[in-house]
Amino acid sequence: MNVIDLFSGPGGLSLGLRQAGFRVVANVEFNKDAMATYISHDVDSEHFNQDIQSVAFDRYRGKVDVIAGGPPCQPFSIGGLRKAAGDARDMIPEYIRCLKEVQPGAFIMENVPGLTLKRTRPYFDRILAELAGCGYYINWAIVSAADYGVPQKRKRLFILGCKDKPLMFPTPTHGPNAGKPHLGAFEALGSKPIGEAPDCPVVFAKSPDLRPSPYAGHVFNGGGRPIDPNGPCHTILASSGGHKTHWIDTLGLVPEYHAHLKAGGAPRTGNLPGARRLSVQECAIIQTFPSDLVFSGKRSAQYKQVGDAVPPVLAFAIADSVYRQLQDQPTQELLPPSNGSAFTQGELLLCQGI
Repeated sequence: MNVIDLFSGPGGLSLGLRQAGFRVVANVEFNKDAMATYISHDVDSEHFNQDIQSVAFDRYRGKVDVIAGGPPCQPFSIGGLRKAAGDARDMIPEYIRCLKEVQPGAFIMENVPGLTLKRTRPYFDRILAELAGCGYYINWAIVSAADYGVPQKRKRLFILGCKDKPLMFPTPTHGPNAGKPHLGAFEALGSKPIGEAPDCPVVFAKSPDLRPSPYAGHVFNGGGRPIDPNGPCHTILASSGGHKTHWIDTLGLVPEYHAHLKAGGAPRTGNLPGARRLSVQECAIIQTFPSDLVFSGKRSAQYKQVGDAVPPVLAFAIADSVYRQLQDQPTQELLPPSNGSAFTQGELLLCQGI
C-alpha cells in the first residue's frame, strides 16, 4: 500500500509507516536540514523539499492508498497565540487539498491536543466536517505515546479517515490497564551519557511552584524538567538545546530539595550540582528514533527536528492498526472509553459524500 508523508520532518512518521508495511512513495518537507535527515534513511521515495503550496498532487491520483502527515502545530499549540486559521502557518487546508487531489482510500493526520481545546475547538469541528465532506468516515483521538512503548509522556491528536469504514485506534500496549508497565526514560537511555550535552546549568527558581511530584512543577528555572528515574520523560521539546532541555539529576538531589520546600524551607540560590542536560542523541532515543540515525544541520536544528517529530514507535502503533484494518486483517481496536479514561476519543463522524 502506497503512502505520501506530508510535513514529514526528519521522518518519524515514515519510519513507523514503513515498519507497518506501507511503501512511502513521496514526502514533502520545507526545512532543508529535516529533509537531509529524511533522505539519509529513505533514498527511494520522491522528495519535495519545498513549500507544500507549490506542490501539485494530481499525479498521484489512483497510485496512493493513504495520505499521512502532521501539519505545523504552532497555530494550535497552547504555548503559542493559537490563532488557528488566522495564522499563516496553518497548513491544514493544504493537507485537505492533497486529499482532494489524490483521493486516497484513507488518511492519518497528526497534531497537538491543543487543536481540540476551547479556543480552537470551533476550527477543529469545522475541519472534521470538511474532512467528512471529502467522503471519509472520521475518527479522532488524543493518545499518549507512553501507552504504546515510548519512554515519554507525549500526548498527540490523531485523526483517522477512511472511505469504506470507520477506523479504530489500537489498544494501548503499556500502562496500568495493559500487559506491560510504561517504559521509563532511564531504561531506554542506560546509565552512561550519550553524545554531547549543552552547557546550560540548572538554576534554582527564585519563586518555586511545587507539585506533588518532585519531577513536575517549576522548581528550577527554564522549561527543561528533571527526568523521573522511575517513569517516562516529559515531552521532548522542539525548543531543546538550551535551558528548555530536560536534564538528569545525576546526584539524586531533586527529591531532597522537593521535600525541603514542601516542609516550608526557603528556596535555594545558584546552580544545582550534578544536573546534566540531554544531548541530541539522548532526546532522539527517548523519541524512539534508531540509534544510528544522524540528524543534519546545526545542533539547534537537530534538537528541533527531534522535538517536532512523531515518535517512530507511536507512528508504528497507529500505522500498523490502520494497515491491518485496511487489509481486513485481525487487529485489536480500542472501544470508546469510559469516563475518567486517560484516552480521549471523539465520536465517529460519518462521511457525507463528495
